[in-house]
Amino acid sequence: MMLEGRHALVTGGGSGIGLAIARRLAAEGAEVTITGRDLARLQAASGGRIHARQMDVTDETSVRDGIADAVAARGPVRICVANAGIAEGRSLLKTEMGFWRQTMATNLDGAFLTIRESLRSMAETDWGRVIAVASIAGVKGLKGAPAYTASKHAMVGLIRGLAADYATRPLTFNALCPAYVDTEIVERNVASIMARTGKSEEESRALMVGVNPHGRLIAPEEVAAAALFLCGPHSGSVNGEALRIAGGEI
Repeated sequence: MMLEGRHALVTGGGSGIGLAIARRLAAEGAEVTITGRDLARLQAASGGRIHARQMDVTDETSVRDGIADAVAARGPVRICVANAGIAEGRSLLKTEMGFWRQTMATNLDGAFLTIRESLRSMAETDWGRVIAVASIAGVKGLKGAPAYTASKHAMVGLIRGLAADYATRPLTFNALCPAYVDTEIVERNVASIMARTGKSEEESRALMVGVNPHGRLIAPEEVAAAALFLCGPHSGSVNGEALRIAGGEI
């Protein structure tokens, strides 16, 4: 129970990667606040050491109040996992300003607000871990998704800047960069590909699976295991990294 008594905050924690990370941290003794917009989904995922808190990462007041309430209930945030995000491909010439801003507001602004508000309590402690769930698109270009790619590159840049700022403190900042993970986002993208191209569900899924060099979707638990390592006892010198969980994609 290496995280006994430590408070973790996981945005987008009601499903997929976020829930897998929350469960892994809770299994190691952390008290975990999971956040998201869908309260019913969060409540269904909560129990034991996992606690639901409705919060919209695109709304500064919601993030400020949500994290302040979580700190009041469970103590300073010692592990911040900025996981909430959206993923949709769209070519540049079909990218309206509203779509661009929605992508940035959720993926980049949401990470910025979550980390900033978590650091208000974390910076006063003697140990802390900040993990941003980016994407393989945070370290390479993803064809057909320039807005998404830009948002994830910016997340990695944010993490590296913070790692430099806090290098002498007992805090670390790292990004996880998975390729295609077996989550609802993949299901939505499969439906989108089908609608845009007329391909079958099997063909559309194969396009996404084929991007992963090892020929399969990544399990959310594989990403959660990497997050747990970054919170482990020998992770203090891993700082400012963009850790690929991508089956060999480079």
